[in-house]
Amino acid sequence: MINEIKVKSILNKHKKRDDWFLDDYTVNQYSGCSLNCIYYYVRGSKYGANLAKKLCVKINAPELLDKQLKRRAEKGEYGIIALSSSTEPYMPIEEKFNLTRRILEIILKYRFPVKIATKSKLVLRDLDLLWQVDKSAILPEDLKSRLNRGVIISFSISTLDIKLAKILESRAPSPLERLETLKKCKEKGFLVGVNYIPVLPFLSDSEDQIDEMIKTAKEYGADFVFVGGLTLFGKEPYDSKILYYQFLENYYPDLLSKYKSLYRIFFAPTKEYQMILNKRAERNCEKYGIKIGFCSKIN
Repeated sequence: MINEIKVKSILNKHKKRDDWFLDDYTVNQYSGCSLNCIYYYVRGSKYGANLAKKLCVKINAPELLDKQLKRRAEKGEYGIIALSSSTEPYMPIEEKFNLTRRILEIILKYRFPVKIATKSKLVLRDLDLLWQVDKSAILPEDLKSRLNRGVIISFSISTLDIKLAKILESRAPSPLERLETLKKCKEKGFLVGVNYIPVLPFLSDSEDQIDEMIKTAKEYGADFVFVGGLTLFGKEPYDSKILYYQFLENYYPDLLSKYKSLYRIFFAPTKEYQMILNKRAERNCEKYGIKIGFCSKIN
């Protein structure tokens, strides 16, 4: 079911710029997600009941954004906009509603930089607009020397294992399709990367697997990678923690006790685990000469 709704605001300003992704603003023209990934972190929130059946289209989003960005631009409050930070900007319904494209037209009009994270090849449709944004966007002063680009495009991948991806992300394009789309964006001159977020404990996070992930990203032309752990929220039947544990019971029952030990009562794995994961990412990024994040230096 698709619900068409009107909202009172569409542009969210962070109190502080995101340390990892550098965005100052977020825009979510859709809520819910038809890709319905089992690990989707929004599950566990009030929007997390069956995401595929609770899609909302914010039909007045373009008009609202026009007004809100105009005010920000007049004040010179430029910053990177994360487009669809809590959902997929290029779900299949985008082909009907064209909200993402219309949002990009407004972002171009007011010359704001934009960051897109996606799993879809539909982003290729909008490369004409994104190219104009990339060349005309006004960056915040402190990012001009570090970034010097108006568009960042990244592709989210949790595993390179096709069979595992098919179970966890059954409605998403395959990891190979995402990498091929990344390559096409790179060939058009965009700043592109891979978000290995979330990598999956004991399934896609070993030293060899992280090595292969970063090597593959480099081979397909990625300029940067992010590596981040899995977060699991909630206690209700359709929350991510419950669904993911059901997935483990069905396919990897021997791992269930390890996960419960790793997560305990929390939504994130232990700090020790996260430090180990970060070190693996750092070692392999240095090995293959690829950046961690947009602005880091290659040793």
